[in-house]
Amino acid sequence: MSQAQIEITGEGTVQVSGELTFSTVTALNRQADKLFASKSGDLTIDLGGVSRADSAGLALLIEWMRWAHQRGIGLRFHRMPGQMRTIAAASDLDPILSLSD
Repeated sequence: MSQAQIEITGEGTVQVSGELTFSTVTALNRQADKLFASKSGDLTIDLGGVSRADSAGLALLIEWMRWAHQRGIGLRFHRMPGQMRTIAAASDLDPILSLSD
């Protein structure tokens, strides 16, 4: 099992790496709560370092969207892996995700 990591890499940019799976998303969400708590501006979540994802990983992104919406923060996902895009499309969630390549 690969651990997932999240870190702020620049002004308004958050890098996610590792696996976004059922076994990692709970711990990653706790890390994100701490990182996001001090943020007030728009955020870009860079998913280019994600090596593997399942539906739990996609659910985590939806949870982050809910968090951002409640706080009036714009949230965009950058470099979402193909595996996650496929799950999003199969779930009819791709239209609501703010994606950039």
